[in-house]
Amino acid sequence: MNVLIKGAGDLATGIAYELHLQGHRIMMTERAVPLTVRRTVAMSRAVYDGRATVEGMTGVCVRNMKEAAGVMDNGDVAVIVDEAADIRKEYRPDVLVDAILAKRNTGTSLEDAPLVIAAGPGFTAGVDCHCVIETKRGDTLGRVIWEGNAIPNTGVPGEVGGYSRERLIQAAGDGAMEPKAAIGDRVEKGQIVAETGGEPVYAKMSGMVRGMLQRGVPVQKGMKIGDIDARPDHRYCVTISDKARCVGAGTVHAMEQYCGAYAIVVLAAGQGVRFGGNKLLEEVEGRPLYAHLLDTLTELPHVWKAVVTGCGPVAEGAARRGFAVVENREPEKGSSHSMQLGLKKCMDTLPFLKGVLFTVCDQPELTAGTFVKLLEAAGRNPGRIVRAACGAQGGNPVVWDLIYAQELLALDGDKGGRPVMEKHAKEIILIGIEKKELRDIDRKSDLTEGL
Repeated sequence: MNVLIKGAGDLATGIAYELHLQGHRIMMTERAVPLTVRRTVAMSRAVYDGRATVEGMTGVCVRNMKEAAGVMDNGDVAVIVDEAADIRKEYRPDVLVDAILAKRNTGTSLEDAPLVIAAGPGFTAGVDCHCVIETKRGDTLGRVIWEGNAIPNTGVPGEVGGYSRERLIQAAGDGAMEPKAAIGDRVEKGQIVAETGGEPVYAKMSGMVRGMLQRGVPVQKGMKIGDIDARPDHRYCVTISDKARCVGAGTVHAMEQYCGAYAIVVLAAGQGVRFGGNKLLEEVEGRPLYAHLLDTLTELPHVWKAVVTGCGPVAEGAARRGFAVVENREPEKGSSHSMQLGLKKCMDTLPFLKGVLFTVCDQPELTAGTFVKLLEAAGRNPGRIVRAACGAQGGNPVVWDLIYAQELLALDGDKGGRPVMEKHAKEIILIGIEKKELRDIDRKSDLTEGL
């Protein structure tokens, strides 16, 4: 794929590296005076030096699309000074990644490319980009968010080597940057490591300088101009950070989900008539019933997933886990209507779609392995309907090849896809799973069986 990355700093370079390993053609845009602190591991260095190499990936500074094409044909990354990313109009990328990390949208829109990915806070998936990659350190770092936003910027740097705010080297005054320590130098707390506008800048901790702006860059008081690492290992100065790798991996996942052959749609819009209320919010082993299936599906990061629901807590829980959310305002129309809403969302979002796995949200004992088994069977048997079963007893989940889409879209009522299955019974493939996985929660008495 042709990929355009806005920004060429260290995190953008981590994204480029992961995509480069996948064989994608990559162009990166940068400002005329880059403000990358960790410049030894950033493609932005090519703006000053003409070329930059990070972990075997080489970036070459180019002036126009013709030069960029030659660089990418050679297997390298093209870097161009183009802060507004106007080159996208000529390049026409398949994927645009906003990795500027400005904590706000500086001009990216859904119309910029077939797939627009944004890194970090300041964007809303489905509004100004298709998905957002979480950049805050923690359990969700690198998560792909198809609905909603990344965690808001806290202004507090992530902890590295046991230190947070102390790691920062910040300008003491407005003016030109004058480094007094180089990347890789060992410094002590209280040592002068730079001057900005003639004012001395002191290290707030002892350690190794991992990043430092280049001489002569105009800075403002309080601006980040460097970074200190408590870990005395020079490799951290010349290798891509764990954070950048995670965000890069998340970007790869987003592209795989977008271009994936199959999607998963969770049907969670039932009215719970037999249960006597909203069963999906019922507490089961310390979690709401709906959470069991959603948590299981998060183990499949490479598959695009959506939840069809009219329930606020379910929608919020799905969005929090990075699922797309499809609102069903008319649950009384039955399960066929929910299937149609989910199917349309998949067809509108995924250009390379081959099929959709539909699953219901009240089967808490389904395992990630079962979903993998069903999707693999569908991939080996194009044109078929792949259904979970125990012996001859078929049930959910079911994978539908896209050739059945129009028949599914023509259904009505609360029969789900059964009329289409009855019509194409010879095309059904049953995949054996554990009997307990087929158990669903229809009535309150079903809860007493336990998980």
